[in-house]
Amino acid sequence: MSVASSRFFASSIGRKQLIAFSGLALCGFLVSHLVGNFLILAGPDAFNLYAHKLISLGPVLYVAEAGLAAIFLLHLGLALKLALENRAARGQKYYVKNRTGRGETFMSATMPYTGLILLVFLVLHILHFKFGAYYATTVDGVAMRDLHRTVVEYFKSPLNVAWYVFAMSAAALHTAHGFQSAFQTFGWTHGKWTPKVKSLGLVYAIVVAGGFALITIMTHVQGA
Repeated sequence: MSVASSRFFASSIGRKQLIAFSGLALCGFLVSHLVGNFLILAGPDAFNLYAHKLISLGPVLYVAEAGLAAIFLLHLGLALKLALENRAARGQKYYVKNRTGRGETFMSATMPYTGLILLVFLVLHILHFKFGAYYATTVDGVAMRDLHRTVVEYFKSPLNVAWYVFAMSAAALHTAHGFQSAFQTFGWTHGKWTPKVKSLGLVYAIVVAGGFALITIMTHVQGA
């Protein structure tokens, strides 16, 4: 890496762009994850086969998971560092009124809190489903993990459903603001297109977060 590149990524602008890029990458992953998760509504065999095919990728899956973890940690670490630096520079809370005198939106003001909620959600999500209860099943003569049962058993609890819906509400707020902010960070702003980008961010947030919440609720209803 050249000296110029090192200075750029060490700068506030460089870190903001890395946060934006990693955030958009995570948004892309959420779409693919949502599509796969909808198979749980198609029945145990369809969902278990999908999960088994992913696991069967072996080293490829491990590399993908490591890459995803690196992107997430980069996003989290840089966002935290930037927030702490801004707070120290201002001598007050990071989220304050901007220079125009207008107060920030509810979505922007709650970014640190929704981010924290999503961090807790992610840790619990991995513990419950990747390393959680293991049930065995056989589909088309192939032995595999019955992940469908693991999910259904977990969402039999109304409290677990409530937690997931709450976390998805936080995800909607976080991604709606993050999506539009990413474009602004890269300087992709225009009087005509910026409102459309904001609308697209809202649509993305509602569809993706709402989709995960819908799967959770329907799994509870079907498995109750």
